[in-house]
Amino acid sequence: MESSPNQVKVIFTTNEPDLQLPESKQQLLVPAEHAQLYTDADGLKDIKRYGLSRILNSESMLDTSSPVPLDFLASGTFLRTSIEEHLSTNGLSSETTLMLQYVRSLLPPVYEASFQHDDWVSSVDVLASTSAAGKLANGASFNERVASASYDGLVRIWNPSGEAVATSSAGRAGGHTQRINAVRWLSPTKLASAGLDRKVVVWDYKESEVGFSGSLKPNMELWGHEKNINSIEVNSSTKRILTASSDGRVGVWTSSKRVAPQADPDSLPSTHSTKRAKLSAAAGSTAQRGPLAMMPMHNDAVTAAIFHPNDATVAYSASQDHTVRTIDLTTQREVSRLTTMHPILCAAALPGNSLVAAGSSARHITLLDPRESAAATAAMTLRGHVNMVVSLSAAPENDYSLVSGSHDSTCRVWDLRSVRPGTSEEGGGRVSEPAYTIGREWLKGKKLPPAGDGAKVFSVVWDKTWGIVSAGEDKKVQINRGRGLLAS
Repeated sequence: MESSPNQVKVIFTTNEPDLQLPESKQQLLVPAEHAQLYTDADGLKDIKRYGLSRILNSESMLDTSSPVPLDFLASGTFLRTSIEEHLSTNGLSSETTLMLQYVRSLLPPVYEASFQHDDWVSSVDVLASTSAAGKLANGASFNERVASASYDGLVRIWNPSGEAVATSSAGRAGGHTQRINAVRWLSPTKLASAGLDRKVVVWDYKESEVGFSGSLKPNMELWGHEKNINSIEVNSSTKRILTASSDGRVGVWTSSKRVAPQADPDSLPSTHSTKRAKLSAAAGSTAQRGPLAMMPMHNDAVTAAIFHPNDATVAYSASQDHTVRTIDLTTQREVSRLTTMHPILCAAALPGNSLVAAGSSARHITLLDPRESAAATAAMTLRGHVNMVVSLSAAPENDYSLVSGSHDSTCRVWDLRSVRPGTSEEGGGRVSEPAYTIGREWLKGKKLPPAGDGAKVFSVVWDKTWGIVSAGEDKKVQINRGRGLLAS
């Protein structure tokens, strides 16, 4: 098979078993100037494919009942130009045999539902058989739920129909007295929340047999921080909790009341006089416990503290002091630090890439490599948001996707295989742009403008079962799902 000046020899490969081509069809001569994927005016992938996708979806190639939207990767990066331009850009001749891997295209995450609150929703987490807390159940049955934390100081539990099946107590009843900044499932029967009142509350959650209603009872309060707690992270298997506080410290706690140390009396609110404390204890109030460790790590507010995805003795912390630090939890010491150009507002670990994604006040996300062997600190920059990035979540089933939430009223889905060289204005390096943008759904499905008032996104989580779940200033938890978004 010899190629003409206008044709290029292409070998097609895929890792998707149901889209395999017979060996006799894997090698083709392709018109170089026409082998291109087209995009619409907004830069989003058009599900109508031309060029390469049309070739593989022809009757003589893929044996599928209907056309399958496809993307193509050359050397691990999406092909966004014609093959002719690709060869020219990379200094390759038209006689080169080009290896192209084809994958199912990510399809736009479709709006599915919203759960209405009374106040702004600061944090959201999900419980499912595919979530970390759900997997801890070891096959025991439980109902899929969403937990939300709100500016009104309440934790709420929702069923898939959007009904609140449980709401926490507040104030003197053992709950939070101020805004909650974070909530996380520890197991199907236990949650943790924290916020402006400087404490972590560990909740016991129980449902009625029919699942129509439930109860949230405070199990214990964890005291030790001197300022508000901005975020929490849990490791369900070790029962450990990490806290990030504006006092510059990272706290390590246990959710087990039996082994949790007593709280330092000086860390408790000043309203806890000796007499009040004794009367409260006699009345059977919520147990008050202290940290396993309280580590001064940063010179400014700590905005995120996360466990290493594969090693529970290692953590990462991020701060408004522009740094991400690696912490040895056994020795309670800083192992290394990475310095960025801007204050960091959130962080997430990407398990398959040994990278930490850090969202900044400068509207972009930097992928940092904390390994000592890393050739460069910043592996890639994700650009597209137009306001600060405050929440990140890695894709649950692949190593190359994540979702971000921003004060620009959007969540954005990123595919790390889609890379381009950064411009001089962007500081060079490798840059990725969002594959999809998820707006906030407004009255009767009418979307707000991209930077609409009252629609800042405060929290986002990505789960295989629930999809992309986000929460924000519009007083809603919003659920979006996209077929193909989880293809590994």
